[in-house]
Amino acid sequence: MVMSSVGKVAADTTARIAMLGRGPVPAGEPVLRGDDLGVLRGDGLFETMHLRQGRPWLRDEHLTRLAVAAAAVDLPLPPTAVLIELLDTVRAGWPAQVEGALRLVCTRGPEAGGPPTVYATLTEVPAPSRAARRDGISVATLPLGVPADARTGLDWLPAGIKSTSYAVNSAARRWARKAGVDDVLWISSDGYALEGPTANVVWLTGGTLCTVPATTTGILPGTTVAWLLGHAGELGLTAAERMGTPAELHGADGIWFSSSVRGITEVHTLDGVRRDRSPRTAALHALLGFSVA
Repeated sequence: MVMSSVGKVAADTTARIAMLGRGPVPAGEPVLRGDDLGVLRGDGLFETMHLRQGRPWLRDEHLTRLAVAAAAVDLPLPPTAVLIELLDTVRAGWPAQVEGALRLVCTRGPEAGGPPTVYATLTEVPAPSRAARRDGISVATLPLGVPADARTGLDWLPAGIKSTSYAVNSAARRWARKAGVDDVLWISSDGYALEGPTANVVWLTGGTLCTVPATTTGILPGTTVAWLLGHAGELGLTAAERMGTPAELHGADGIWFSSSVRGITEVHTLDGVRRDRSPRTAALHALLGFSVA
């Protein structure tokens, strides 16, 4: 902590990390072995939570999704109480007025065998994420190259998990930067909208707030979008999970990307077509409790 010129204590938002079994570790200190399977093969899982007022929002929902994913890939996890204690350790003393991105990572551990590697990190929500929430984003559709139901038809392939194997997601984001857009929306080979590399898509048609069904497509079941649709009635809206095409999205009354840290982010441009801003966006922000200041 440092004192400002007016005598107030400045908020300490230095990046933090805590390791299971070690506790807090200096952020710049190496913590992973070179043969950790999370590094070598991307063999691990993670969850990222929005820290608000010093507390992780939808923590239990994130931990439940992590447990389901871990069972799908045979990754042994510590008891939930232990994971919660680790999260509490890394967030202790975080300034309540500062938004945080709280990440929990669990890898399969050393290549030669051993317990999983488990750690938590905490950083301030980046300014670009807050700006996207406030100003909206431009999005381009990008073919994923598989039918919408392809992944759920493969019983050997775990679908809808938040894996540390992020090569495809990162490739899509790199393509977006080269194409001059903020993000992409993956489209199935049979013409349906699926998800973004780090977000679920939400659209408004009439009085119905829609999103893509995870159970039939294998996309990540979003915690934020589930909460949003579950509370849509508070805004006088109904909610639905259904398939949609890019043409339907172009005709929608509003399109948003939903994620844990950015919250709800309006798509103001889709495939180069500028859209009118939705009058519903402010109410969606307020319902979710995300600041747009």
